[in-house]
Amino acid sequence: MLQITPILAALKRHKVGTLLIGLQIALTLAIVCNAMFIIHQRLTHLNRPTGIVENDLLTVRSEWTSASDAAVGALSRTDLQSLRQLPGVADVGMSYGYPLRGGGWNSSVNIKPDDPSETNISSRFFADDHVLPVLGAQLIAGRNFRPDEVRVENSKTVTTPSVVIISKTLADQVYPDGSALGKPIYLGGSAQPTTVIGIVRYISGFSTSSWADASYSSVLIEPALLTDKANAYMIRAQPGQLDALIKAAPAALFKTNRLRIIPDGEGEEAGVRTFAEVRAEAYKSDRGLAIMMVTICIVLLTITAAGIVGLTSFWVAQRRKQIGVRRALGATRNDILSYFLTENFLISVGGLVVGGLLAISLSQWLVTHFEMQRLSAVYLLLGAIVLLVLGQLATLAPALRASRVSPVEATRSV
Repeated sequence: MLQITPILAALKRHKVGTLLIGLQIALTLAIVCNAMFIIHQRLTHLNRPTGIVENDLLTVRSEWTSASDAAVGALSRTDLQSLRQLPGVADVGMSYGYPLRGGGWNSSVNIKPDDPSETNISSRFFADDHVLPVLGAQLIAGRNFRPDEVRVENSKTVTTPSVVIISKTLADQVYPDGSALGKPIYLGGSAQPTTVIGIVRYISGFSTSSWADASYSSVLIEPALLTDKANAYMIRAQPGQLDALIKAAPAALFKTNRLRIIPDGEGEEAGVRTFAEVRAEAYKSDRGLAIMMVTICIVLLTITAAGIVGLTSFWVAQRRKQIGVRRALGATRNDILSYFLTENFLISVGGLVVGGLLAISLSQWLVTHFEMQRLSAVYLLLGAIVLLVLGQLATLAPALRASRVSPVEATRSV
């Protein structure tokens, strides 16, 4: 049976190499397990549902170049009628604010007037009576807006709406007993009540930023069109017609009235976006961070493996005579192989213990300075297993070379 004591004695004679590899394993564990935890968080974040039917959905953002507030309502209705007549269009709505838009209007929501102790923050969408059906958001209680309830207003003088539709998340926040339907709420510190006429099962807000996570699905929709904002036409395409409408929709709008701007930019600045593009842009930073963390993990693991291979190969070259002597005294190839694998295992365990402490310290620093979640022990254990297996695999090739050293060849010069 292989003895641990001779291995520890040998490691004491090679303190520098042992410490360097142990430290490398420790640092790799500290970084990799925190990186894996961050990757999981980002992937969970970017896969959050929106509560709408994302397929076959097109957004077209249009802004008038010279139109009075009084004229915008009539111009918008003409646009909507023109878009609904296009081949391949199932329905069209108009809204300022929609899921994952990237910017919009927040509002405080209370159940008592001027009561900051009960404030809930929500994304506030201004939409017509077609937007909910176009989005495919599911009403679980109450009703949709009627056409006569949709107001046309300037955002600087917007009045308190008489009715609103809210998400179930927001409904449960303001009325935890589940009785929000038909009840009053107060928006933005207003003293005038607004009645909840409908509750949507689930719908996401406009922002994916970490500051908005707590209110991600707290959404309030009011029946209004803002005359001074770049509203979006939400177009539900019939199956297979989305690509054709990407060009046809803006062309139809310009044909109706050319005194408008539909931006040609990219990302959030683009005037015409499929919802797939909206989602991709909304979670671009999460996706980029996840890719960067994966790259860092791969680089660190590769460097660590290369370091173990290099050090073990160096030690095998140094110990060829000693290996030959052991072989001459009856040690088998498996004995030599086991010796080097055990030696690396001991170094790895020492490095992993130190690395575990470093990982916990790094996680605490991230929690304190970046308001991130505390590292789960699962990722610490997973990182330790990965590094332990990696170390053994990296040691295997030079250890196999050591096991093939001939006793005669190694002892000729003794």
